[in-house]
Amino acid sequence: MDGGSAQYNPRTVEEVFRDFKGRRAGLIKALTTDVEEFYQQCDPEKENLCLYGFPNEQWEVNLPAEEVPPELPEPALGINFARDGMQDKDWLSLVAVHSDAWLLSVAFYFGARFGFDKAERKRLFGMINDLPTIYEVVNGKDKVRASASNHSNNKSKSNSKQRVPEAQTKNLKPMQPKEEDEDPDEEDEDEHGETLCGACGENYASDEFWICCDVCENWFHGKCVKITPARAEHIKQYKCPSCSNKRPRAS
Repeated sequence: MDGGSAQYNPRTVEEVFRDFKGRRAGLIKALTTDVEEFYQQCDPEKENLCLYGFPNEQWEVNLPAEEVPPELPEPALGINFARDGMQDKDWLSLVAVHSDAWLLSVAFYFGARFGFDKAERKRLFGMINDLPTIYEVVNGKDKVRASASNHSNNKSKSNSKQRVPEAQTKNLKPMQPKEEDEDPDEEDEDEHGETLCGACGENYASDEFWICCDVCENWFHGKCVKITPARAEHIKQYKCPSCSNKRPRAS
């Protein structure tokens, strides 16, 4: 399995990024729109199988390459064996994570092979990092990421005093309010109009403190889960009451 390298051999940062996007699109297709077909092909009764993405935005489930070392880095081996031993969502998420890792390994394999310097590697990673990961797309977190990015951009354009203290950490993502002296932004309202508190079920309001659970990714009013903005600043990873009460799965 050469991953399509025989037909396409990228040599510049732009070409490697184009290769990355094509393979990524194929993998996303397998794990979303073509998920039923992908599920059927990952029969646990078969041998070790891999999920490949190609530069032409196609995907394939197949055996790994026979040659050692292979032409390109190989994807995770044996993804089919875990199919029936996990919840479908968890299994797809696991395949998505390994697919993200494989895409990066292929991209930087090309970078090393064709002698990209530090600046070119940094530029390539920056272009890749601007895209949501496959894991984020499969789990719908790309929308959350875009939302957080939009709020960050709106905040950078404003010098007015915020009603909610900042708690901008990796795992803590309170929603940012709009300025008091500006008319409501219709696009922003549309974006968050469907966001509901996981505790009380009420809609998002721009003048209230919200916090996101790092486990279930649901948003909550701070008052509903008894979390204040001051306390939120010291929380490294927030678990909502429901996730905190769940027992860990037996190993």
